[in-house]
Amino acid sequence: QVQLVESGGGLVQAGGSLRLSCTASTRTFSTYNMNWFRQAPGKEREFVASISRSGGSTDYADSVKGRFTISRDNEKSTVYLEMNSLKPEDTAVYYCAASLVLRPTIGKNNYWGQGTQVTVSS
Repeated sequence: QVQLVESGGGLVQAGGSLRLSCTASTRTFSTYNMNWFRQAPGKEREFVASISRSGGSTDYADSVKGRFTISRDNEKSTVYLEMNSLKPEDTAVYYCAASLVLRPTIGKNNYWGQGTQVTVSS
């Protein structure tokens, strides 16, 4: 069983930045692709970003491309999401997830974190 714990969420003004972290309780962290999803109130959970096991490949949703950057540190079993130029529509609970495939659908994630709230005020 892999436990994922997110941190770094909070309240920020539009145009601001936040950095989310997700730390895994496993020595096999490097065997998983890592992903960020988000879910806004009243909406379905959606894909945000994905990074391969080695960190050599990344993928982003069109809505965050150029503003968000996903990275990982396998030594620390941690994945990050650097979020810049934040918009009110980025407000959501952000979840990290571990999967065996890159850019997985919701059901293809093996493990999920509990989520961290990001609120962007206008």
